[in-house]
Amino acid sequence: MGDRDDNRARGLIRQLNLARREQAKKIDILCNDMVSANKDVVKQLGDLTFVVNFYESILGEADLGGLLDRACELIGLSIEGCHVSVFLLSSEGFEVHIVDDERPIEVGGGQLESCFSGEVVGEICRSSKVCRLEDMIEMGLEGNPKELGGISAVAVPLGPFSEGVGFVLVYRGAEAAITAGEIDKVNSISGGLYRAIESRRQIGSTSGVN
Repeated sequence: MGDRDDNRARGLIRQLNLARREQAKKIDILCNDMVSANKDVVKQLGDLTFVVNFYESILGEADLGGLLDRACELIGLSIEGCHVSVFLLSSEGFEVHIVDDERPIEVGGGQLESCFSGEVVGEICRSSKVCRLEDMIEMGLEGNPKELGGISAVAVPLGPFSEGVGFVLVYRGAEAAITAGEIDKVNSISGGLYRAIESRRQIGSTSGVN
């Protein structure tokens, strides 16, 4: 009788331990899900804060040069260690706006921006999509392949329907490749930046300022 009771007790203890372990697993999964959800919320809030601050900061820039200066500065501050420039198509071909406090990465003795021809700029604009460095090289980007291999770069179009307008070029050393999250950050303000650029251009044309 005693052995039977002992066996029954041990069986109940095993069942209780199994139930506890299953419960602990469920609690771990729930906690991990909550942490993951909180991280997602924090990231979304951070991205939204960047967009709001970006638009607030460029609102006060009345002329195109000041607007592009401020835009490049803000994007550079939000993406660590990167260089930023804005390419705009114009009647003369294209123009490049660069603001860099740090020394830009050089290719063949010049800045990366000097590797872009009018044909390449046009191809990137017509693609209306984010182009990575390998895409730009296929389009005809000039430069020493070995030097270009040490760079991580993306060209983000100015707005989703901005063919023929321009793009934002963001780049840094290949050891710290531009991430998908950083591309999303530039994408999130590209549409508003496009509208702001067009607005300043219209003001300039009606006032007779080029």
